[in-house]
Amino acid sequence: MIVMKFGGSSVANAERINSVISILQTRIENNENISVVFSAFQSVTDSLIDIGNLALKRNAAYKSKLKTLTQLHFEAINELNYGRDISILQYKAESLFDELSEILHGVFLVKELTAKSLDYIVSFGERLSCTIITESMINRGIDCEYLNASQIIKTDNDFGKARVNFKLTNRNIKAYFKKHKMIQIVTGFISSTEENEITTLGRGGSDYTAAIIGASIDADAIEIWTDVDGILTADPRKVADAFSLKSVTYEEAMELSHFGAKVIYPPTMLPALDKKIKIIIKNTFNPEAAGTTIVEKSREQTTDSASDISNDSEEFFIKGISSIDNVSLIRVQGSGMIGVSGIASRLFTALALHKINIILITQASSEHSICLAVLPEHGEKSKAILKNEFRLELLDKIIGEISVEDNLSIIAVVGEKMRHSPGIAGKIFMALGDNAININAIAQGSSELNISLVINKDDLSKALNAIHSKILKRQ
Repeated sequence: MIVMKFGGSSVANAERINSVISILQTRIENNENISVVFSAFQSVTDSLIDIGNLALKRNAAYKSKLKTLTQLHFEAINELNYGRDISILQYKAESLFDELSEILHGVFLVKELTAKSLDYIVSFGERLSCTIITESMINRGIDCEYLNASQIIKTDNDFGKARVNFKLTNRNIKAYFKKHKMIQIVTGFISSTEENEITTLGRGGSDYTAAIIGASIDADAIEIWTDVDGILTADPRKVADAFSLKSVTYEEAMELSHFGAKVIYPPTMLPALDKKIKIIIKNTFNPEAAGTTIVEKSREQTTDSASDISNDSEEFFIKGISSIDNVSLIRVQGSGMIGVSGIASRLFTALALHKINIILITQASSEHSICLAVLPEHGEKSKAILKNEFRLELLDKIIGEISVEDNLSIIAVVGEKMRHSPGIAGKIFMALGDNAININAIAQGSSELNISLVINKDDLSKALNAIHSKILKRQ
């Protein structure tokens, strides 16, 4: 079994959906056993959130936006099924929009939009897209079946970003697929509590849906179909010479995703990693491209000589350069911190209690300073929290200063082979030094999988191109 997932850009309109159906028909003609997960049509989830918030504010404009959304879906229905009977599909789509309209009217009347209600509202994006695609495929003679993933994927009641109950979910999935042998068209992103209340898996959760199902049924592969030719060495919007990689490891992909690479949603890989199932990133608009395979161990790690390497992207010790474009750097420093235990623990606990995520941490060996990167919206708040936490240490001069520096970016240079390759860090620093780019902070874990650099935001594009040209430029 191969589990395929198509994102919003792949199903943005009828033309693109027709292309996806053609891809699926080819697989079916080749006698491949597939199940397919779909996201909502492009931008529909954002539109549903916007409509819900308008209803919450008792702004009647939500009705016109809902009408526009309705027209979008019915235009797709008519274009996908030109000359075919759409009575069943029309009835199903109208029923879904009637249900959605009632919910939004309720939000409008009571002026309340809970996380639970919002999950229910946004679930209509995937329910509509999968209903339309399923019926359109059936109208073309393709035997397939609609599956609302909330029937099988069970979670806690943390609405908005629910945690999966894998024991119950795996049991449900195995039982369902044992009975249903037809091609399944599955709603991504959607799940439910044990009380059958709709939950969602977080933005990007359709990838996660595919991985959960793939891992549960021991799929041969999980394919994530998007709008690029796999995982690239850098963001092509920032680095013109970026190229796609033939393979990366799970760990490399996780690092690249954490630091801004948007091709794959990081939690997706966890179920696949556990089962050692390969993930293949493919391009809906260029289906003949090989794409990138995410595996437990990439080819070059099992190759004894360079002559055996079949793809030039495999020659590089660095697999990719990713970035977080805008961060703030919090600096806690003071000579009194040296040798004082518990400072770091209190710092991290104070921020965690306020749900502030720390992106990067670095500390001088002298223990004189600790630097950490956070999102810009958390910069001043983090500073205030830490000043309150260490108010006595500030008075006693144990800590001399807590400061925040804005308009910074993080560059992450990722590659598992860096750990066995002397001089990589030197080449990175040389590339930046040759281009007069100052480094504000550096972090590297003991695994040597990732070297992270904090630089001025204005230097980001120049820095990415300098590093890429130095260590990833193809011959």
